[in-house]
Amino acid sequence: KINSYLNSREKNRLRGMADFLDPKAPAVAREFHKAGYATAHFGKWHQGGGRDVNDAPHPRAYGFDESLVSFEGLGDRILPPGRLSRDSEKLGQGKITHVPKHKQTEIYVDRTIDFIERHRDEPFYVHLWLNDVHDAHQPRADVLAKFKKASENPFERKFFAVMDEMDRQLGRLFDRIDQLQLAQKTMIVLTSDNGPTAWARYYEAGFDPPGSTGGLRGRKWSLYEGGIREPLIVCWKGSVPAGKTDESSVMVGTDLFPSFCAIAGIDVSDIAFDGQDMSRALLGTPTKRTKPIFWEYGRDDLYLKPAAENDRSPNCAIREGNWKLLINANNTHTELYDLEADPKESTNLSQEHPEVAKRLADKLCKWRESLP
Repeated sequence: KINSYLNSREKNRLRGMADFLDPKAPAVAREFHKAGYATAHFGKWHQGGGRDVNDAPHPRAYGFDESLVSFEGLGDRILPPGRLSRDSEKLGQGKITHVPKHKQTEIYVDRTIDFIERHRDEPFYVHLWLNDVHDAHQPRADVLAKFKKASENPFERKFFAVMDEMDRQLGRLFDRIDQLQLAQKTMIVLTSDNGPTAWARYYEAGFDPPGSTGGLRGRKWSLYEGGIREPLIVCWKGSVPAGKTDESSVMVGTDLFPSFCAIAGIDVSDIAFDGQDMSRALLGTPTKRTKPIFWEYGRDDLYLKPAAENDRSPNCAIREGNWKLLINANNTHTELYDLEADPKESTNLSQEHPEVAKRLADKLCKWRESLP
């Protein structure tokens, strides 16, 4: 019962959503904790707590020994200026520190480094989920000055500055892992959750939104590739080949849980995963997936949509092999694409391949009907 971002109780109820992630659900940190790993989550949480939701479980309930979050979680947290932070402070439940937004990444990295240093002689599992790259972007003035001539778009200059700071802070973390001689024992995985921002306010100001989709159609809040296809970078000295690009393996976020457990040798055979073990791909061997991928986003007009009409997609999608079908839950607006030949999703093939469209639509409909 979570199919969009968690909001206030009233807005969650209007969308038929829960107020927080059920702590009984399988959780990757819990499995690592049971296997003897020290576990931590530093950064954006957004799985319960915030707005007026004061009864959400803390990250510890999902298997984390330590946590530091922001205004979309409970427990110890750092709060930048803003309404959501003011709402969060009223909820209490943890040590609260007020910070400028541009300091959050540095603080989360500091905590991550401290955690790793304290657990350098034992197995550890840590999330570092950054807030600063989420708009509105609020970089330090001196970092922003570096990009004064980089673009005519003032929003893009701010985005570049935030990315520059993120790169510098992550560099500190990676350098410390090397200094601690942990590089051959530590797998680092970097990815993101959705495509670049798509608010109307950017267009209304006369500029394109910051962030690039690499020419793919769609942005945030869209099921076109520009909204869901994300970078995935894996580093593990001595175990993952450096400088290699895998252009053929297809992974999805739900694959990470079983894949990480497979790499760590953790038995999760009792969990019915939506994703699949793609550990061979993470370790550098291209791997053909056997499960289709399903998406659902945007059940009605309460859900955010990209400002540009061409970026707005049907609200359900399935990918099987190179075929991708998008369709609304009420069986309207069918679109079928061959992503190998047409990664920009420009030519709808549903009329040319009706048998493929029907087969995928039937699978997608069955999956959609299974959701709570």
